[in-house]
Amino acid sequence: MRLLHTMLRVGNLQRSIEFYTETLGMELLRQKEYPEGEFTLAFLGYGDESENTALELTYNWGVESYELGNGFGHLAIEVEDVYEAAALMKRKGSKILREAGPMNAGTTVIAFVEDPDGYQIELIGKKSV
Repeated sequence: MRLLHTMLRVGNLQRSIEFYTETLGMELLRQKEYPEGEFTLAFLGYGDESENTALELTYNWGVESYELGNGFGHLAIEVEDVYEAAALMKRKGSKILREAGPMNAGTTVIAFVEDPDGYQIELIGKKSV
């Protein structure tokens, strides 16, 4: 067994694709419209879906926003340098929710950024082995 993808509902598909590709460095793996269901799916990731987990963005035509609720936490992405990644994202206009620094009660360096729909993404520094 393996985790195939995580799905997020988005209010503006193009804006979200741009954020995940241009800001977080993912690539658009595939995209398909479903006219009968009035929705579009876009799958993004850091490599081929046969070996990597993907992010599925679901755009329900005509729905511009969602209530995020209080059950969802965040996505986590490993980066080489959290300070550098957060600074770059800030320069690109992304909203930084937590500046880069050691986590509370630990030493792992993290930061949090918000995507265009309000989903939180944790940036975690790559651990040296």
